[in-house]
Amino acid sequence: MTDAISGFLIVDKPVGVTSFSIVALVRRLTGVRRVGHAGTLDPLASGVLPVAVGQATRLIEYLDDELKTYIARVRFGVATDTYDAEGAVTTTADGSFVTDALVERELQVFVGDIEQTPPLYSALKVAGKPLYRYAREGEAVDVASRVVHVERVALLSFDDGVAEIEVVCGKGTYIRSIAHDLGARIGCGAHLAALRRTSTGGFALDDAHSAETLSAFAADGRVGELMLAPDRALERRRAAILAASHHDDMRAGRAIELTLRAGVDAAETGEVCRAYSTEGGLIGVLQLRESGLWHPAKVLARGGIEQNA
Repeated sequence: MTDAISGFLIVDKPVGVTSFSIVALVRRLTGVRRVGHAGTLDPLASGVLPVAVGQATRLIEYLDDELKTYIARVRFGVATDTYDAEGAVTTTADGSFVTDALVERELQVFVGDIEQTPPLYSALKVAGKPLYRYAREGEAVDVASRVVHVERVALLSFDDGVAEIEVVCGKGTYIRSIAHDLGARIGCGAHLAALRRTSTGGFALDDAHSAETLSAFAADGRVGELMLAPDRALERRRAAILAASHHDDMRAGRAIELTLRAGVDAAETGEVCRAYSTEGGLIGVLQLRESGLWHPAKVLARGGIEQNA
């Protein structure tokens, strides 16, 4: 394969490996240099990791606003400095009083636009330095809270001091922080014992393949059969089919006036739209400006995706 090959490989990342190592694996199996992933998963976590290959890496940003779904196991009675099972224990307490009804009630506090403080052991940067480096060096640092969106939280099961919950949330949400803060609210402490991402960016476990499957297909020269089209990153966006003249305008970087089909809601300024040729090929991405015209944001050229200012 070459960088002219573009698409998404959806990997079911196993526990114990980094997201970067999965990117390195895909780079080696495909022979494509330009590879990137959407939404880092910690080594402790498993599940859906979209890996963009070739020019599809330029479309990763359009996955950011999609909701993500996680299945998390929260253990009560033990809090850690990393908020998960890999950290050092900071407090222990009797959690025998915790019930499923109590957990279910307290979980509702975490629904909606909530204020959340990222874990000190995280890759979030302060003054250009990841927080985990401050923590490892024993250096104090102020971590500002921020607003994140949680669409839904549901208790799936509760047994022997461990709650299994499903969280549907927006970008930037730390499930570890939800586990830690839930334990603090209940009063016995808690940490994230296990985490599995079941969907992100419009991709789900049904789209995902294990590293072993990727390797087996690659050995037969068939890894491309597992690749999803680049426009999967945009499938929830509006779509426009451009006439030849508009096609030429877009390639030249000129703004385009589009007419919405009857009954279609008006677009909002800043909204993006995928653009296709009359033959059905993806041309690129348009964005609506205040002028009411659609400006080329990214243009798919023969050699890949070219970005316009």
